[in-house]
Amino acid sequence: MTIREASAEWQGTLKEGGGRLRLGSGVFEGAYSFPSRFENGPGTNPEELIAAAHAGCFSMALTFILGQEGYVARNIRTVAKVHLGATAAGPTITRIELETEAEVADLSADEFERLAQSAKAGCLLSRALAGVSCINLKAGLIASAAPAEH
Repeated sequence: MTIREASAEWQGTLKEGGGRLRLGSGVFEGAYSFPSRFENGPGTNPEELIAAAHAGCFSMALTFILGQEGYVARNIRTVAKVHLGATAAGPTITRIELETEAEVADLSADEFERLAQSAKAGCLLSRALAGVSCINLKAGLIASAAPAEH
């Protein structure tokens, strides 16, 4: 299997300093700081990158699960919300919410929900983040007028 990497650099103190996050592929590099992580300051943060990775992983897992059942989604859009909260141990990722919508012809909402829950359980990042106390999923099927590919 493959190995993926990213790097981070930091200069200065925790509250006044700042750094840069870089993906090994070179497709993303962004500034991060105390305000971008724990307030609403400009820049990115590790939790936002986890959210992006989780949304991407889940969408691919759902595509795979749908394909196993003979469905092809016209479109899948997933938003991941990573909640950072205060605990006795310090700042902690306390919850992740996945919200997904897909346009899939001839698929019932109940069957879509079942397949989406299966994708959540099988998603590599959902499994890697299993230490997070709660990963919620809200799945919505978009009506499609296209003929079935099932």
